[in-house]
Amino acid sequence: MTKPNLLFPTPVWTIKLDNYKVINEEMYKFIKSESNKDKIGIKKSNVNGWHSKDFDLKDKNSQKFISFILPAIENVMLDMNWEKQKQTVKINNMWAIINTGGSTNLRHQHGNSTISGAYYVRAPENCGDIVFYDPRPAPVYSHPNINGSNFLNAQVNSINPKEGALVLFPSYLDHSVNENLSNEERIVISFNIRITMKGN
Repeated sequence: MTKPNLLFPTPVWTIKLDNYKVINEEMYKFIKSESNKDKIGIKKSNVNGWHSKDFDLKDKNSQKFISFILPAIENVMLDMNWEKQKQTVKINNMWAIINTGGSTNLRHQHGNSTISGAYYVRAPENCGDIVFYDPRPAPVYSHPNINGSNFLNAQVNSINPKEGALVLFPSYLDHSVNENLSNEERIVISFNIRITMKGN
């Protein structure tokens, strides 16, 4: 049987980073320290839980974390065949979210960015999948009944978080986070990237 050509695929990368345990412990201490200093945090897509203000990207903790994830981001540039001589990766902003039991994040996307990411510092069982929604308008208007979900007909896909995993996706892609059904903290570091001309 002839397989269909995939003309406009939506890439989502899930990358388990090596030697993540040390950086996770360091970032856990940093994030918990930030949450103790600012117990209210800010309100964005989060329902309950705690959403930090943007990190200071010049802070040593931020710099160390950026160095840790940068090779994975470089691989995304290679996969996308983005020109690297005149363009560079620029992280716009970065923040942390702590979802305790019952906390969720509503459907949203990240404007004015190219690629967004979620890195899992803590991810206990049943802590809430990240859910992605089909960005194409046509399937919303016409969706025949299906016998089962597959990569061609699914309108929603989810990824189960794992500690040390980095999920990268186009910033235009709508996503949400399911309710944390565990009694432990789900801690994620999220960030936005722009691919910009060098010198800008």
